[in-house]
Amino acid sequence: MSTPTGYRVQDPSTDQVVETFPALADGEVDQVLAAAETAQRAWAARPIEERATIVQKVADLFEERKDELAQIIATEMGKRVTEGVEEAEFSSAIFGYFAEKGPTLAADRPIETFEGGRAMIRHLPLGVLLGVMPWNFPYYQIARFAAPNLMLGNAIVLKHAEICPRSALAVQQIMDDAGVPAGVYTNVFATHDQIAEFIADPRVAGVSLTGSERAGSVIGALAGQHLKKAVLELGGSDPYIVLDAEDPAEAARTAWATRMYNMGQACNSNKRMIVSADIHDAFVAELVSLADAMKPGEAADEDPTVFTPLSSRGAAEGLAEQVERARQQGATVHVGGTVTDEAGARFAPKPELANPSGAVHGGAMTLRAVTAAQAAMPDRERYDVQAVHVVFVRPGHGEMVALTRVRHAGRSLRLVDVDLVPVGADGVPVADKPMVQVQVTFRAARS
Repeated sequence: MSTPTGYRVQDPSTDQVVETFPALADGEVDQVLAAAETAQRAWAARPIEERATIVQKVADLFEERKDELAQIIATEMGKRVTEGVEEAEFSSAIFGYFAEKGPTLAADRPIETFEGGRAMIRHLPLGVLLGVMPWNFPYYQIARFAAPNLMLGNAIVLKHAEICPRSALAVQQIMDDAGVPAGVYTNVFATHDQIAEFIADPRVAGVSLTGSERAGSVIGALAGQHLKKAVLELGGSDPYIVLDAEDPAEAARTAWATRMYNMGQACNSNKRMIVSADIHDAFVAELVSLADAMKPGEAADEDPTVFTPLSSRGAAEGLAEQVERARQQGATVHVGGTVTDEAGARFAPKPELANPSGAVHGGAMTLRAVTAAQAAMPDRERYDVQAVHVVFVRPGHGEMVALTRVRHAGRSLRLVDVDLVPVGADGVPVADKPMVQVQVTFRAARS
């Protein structure tokens, strides 16, 4: 499938694009920067206490609108609503902190001299700053960048992730309603070429990016070329090391909670777990148990055993490819590893029922589905059943028919999806209401 581009709201629970937004038109970069430069000078000339009053109002509005803000990012990038509320509250706290502490933090600080003269460290605004922010924490990432810089007297031009336009506009509305002057904070739906244009312009004093290493290398090179200050927060692979634990299961539960926050889509998530050999088996067993208890749900669900969509269908498919690549390279997949939705972005931490002998688990309904899936493969004799993943969507009885489709057809691996759907009174299958969903993994038969 082709991946949509541009600024859009693409619901990760369905993969449907529900709204699109136009990018800046040709010539608008100059207009934005002209307004920002003028506004910044007036903003910097105001007493910091006045700026603090407005920044505190920003904090108050984040708190007041936290439920609305959470709903927005639930639709945009799938974040659990309770976590979205927490993020809005955290953003409010950041703006409030700098509103309260900013005058002290920015105050002149005398330093000792050798010759008896007078010297001090003075914090002065730089001018117009460009921020390029990611999708995983749409509010926090703005807050940690914008709050201190607004207090210092800088102006902000903010380019958000392409899948977060509604949250970007919601923050712009908060700034406007709080009394931030026009031009001091400006959201832009800019293209990559326009970002390069912003960085090259002498009216931009610096750029801050949170994103991938690939994006960082591009932004860093542009900033260096034009001698601009740059802050780059890039990707990592954080190890989570457990050398000992009095209760390995409790240690595993802590690791699980750390990993699953924001469905694992956080820069500080525990990407790799390194566990002492003497507690390894108990640690892994608890992780498998926790994963096995998970079930698919929606962002509004508060049940901690519900897993919600990843940020996009592409993210879920990319993760599935990672897992399969790791498996092919010798990794043991204890549990999960499949994209559960036909169209959405849920990646299941649920067990696959694998049996190298080719026997199939799951009862008569599953057997029927596997038979249908294998029959749909014209060269089926070349493949053996490797794994069967079953999701019982709803209880049912009576006649059912298997609807089969090949998700992936490679030389060594095939993924075949089967929906078992009830047959109506007229004998026609009710295709939109599956009772059982099955994914069968076929591997090339050994010669």
